Amino acid sequence: MVLEPQMTTVSSRLNRLWRIFATGFCFSLFGLGGLLLSLIWFNILLVCVRNPSRRRRIARRSISQSFRFFLWVTKVMGVLDYRFHGEAILRQEKGCLVIANHPSLLDYVMLASVMPETDCMVKAALLHNPFMSGVIRSADYLINSQADSLLPACQQRLAKGDTILIFPEGTRTRYGEPMTLQRGAANIAVRCASDVRIVTIGCSERMLDKQSKWYDVPPVKPVFDVTVGDRLAITDYYDANLQEPALAARQLNRLFLSQLQQSHPET
Repeated sequence: MVLEPQMTTVSSRLNRLWRIFATGFCFSLFGLGGLLLSLIWFNILLVCVRNPSRRRRIARRSISQSFRFFLWVTKVMGVLDYRFHGEAILRQEKGCLVIANHPSLLDYVMLASVMPETDCMVKAALLHNPFMSGVIRSADYLINSQADSLLPACQQRLAKGDTILIFPEGTRTRYGEPMTLQRGAANIAVRCASDVRIVTIGCSERMLDKQSKWYDVPPVKPVFDVTVGDRLAITDYYDANLQEPALAARQLNRLFLSQLQQSHPET
């Protein structure tokens, strides 16, 4: 009877050590995959597929499939688990903004894995990341520093039926701090007359957040829950004949905040 708690403790420690090793392996796999896509596959596409739209579509689908494989590996190796509530909705979404909270480094990976042709708003700094720059350029993602061309580009892509993924916090959530949103997503929704789909991401444990290192593995395996909300029709929240765009964007931003706070970690 005395040995049972000790054996449980040893088992827990061994499990955590395994997950630290497995997490390091998965990070290496992710980095290697990004380099191989950038150096080999995307260059093959550049040579063999002359049509830019078709090349971009193939690149985005390749990224999505790669992310699905990566997440499958993390699940099989026991690094984490994840559940989607409304995956089919995201997979078929067209012509709207998808906004989500950002508790973990894996949020984009999870959402892009089930959105095979999604566009994404990314930080300009990622263009200097050797593991991500080729991916970003080949997928023709929107760069948030291109202020003059950003809004027209969003309008053009949404009109063509593209879906644009945005994390309005701008960076990963900080535990124990109030959630704040940048107003860019709300401004795009208002000025491009775009509907919005809100997605909330929750995690049972802290993992890969803004204040953690990759090796800060939680005591137990984390479980991510991705919940797809209703599609918000912009016409329900903005009338160009009655409201100023800036005021409507502020009001819409408050709505986004109230919905995304449902999954905000307080501790």
